[in-house]
Amino acid sequence: MSIERRFEGLLWNSRLIVLVAVVASLVVAGAMFFVATIDVIQLVSHLGAYADFHLAPEARAALRSTTVTHVVEVVDGYLLAAIMLIFALGLYELFVSRIEVAEGSEFAERLLLIRSMDDLKSRLAKVVLLILVVKFFEYALQIEINTALDLLYLGLGTLLVSGALWLSHGKEGHPPHTPADETTR
Repeated sequence: MSIERRFEGLLWNSRLIVLVAVVASLVVAGAMFFVATIDVIQLVSHLGAYADFHLAPEARAALRSTTVTHVVEVVDGYLLAAIMLIFALGLYELFVSRIEVAEGSEFAERLLLIRSMDDLKSRLAKVVLLILVVKFFEYALQIEINTALDLLYLGLGTLLVSGALWLSHGKEGHPPHTPADETTR
């Protein structure tokens, strides 16, 4: 075996170092699922106070606001866990091997449509954008609107988030325009 063949074998097998990132991403995904689930358990344990009929209306409103904020944080945690899971699966499929266990599964076809680095980046970008939307919603819940300018800023922020969502979906799901379409109108 020539030195060149050995070097090429070493070079090709070096792609397996990505397994470190795959395992680490799975650990982080598991940790985030755990953290978000603990947050849910704590949230549910505090809901008993909301049922207290002797609770002052101001205290009830504050508790409701806090509860909604915690729900948004839980969604954020689960989305981050999902990102790490998608990242681990994508890296594995791109650099190591197809996941044979998932072959033929309809669910896998929806989840594992990662054929290139661009597919992985696109999938991750959409989930990151969703996390940013959730964070914006969380901040919008906490904002105090004291002036018309505060309301204008909130409206502008909402418009920008909506625009980002609209742009991120692009022309997905829409068939390409063909000249034949114009004759049927």
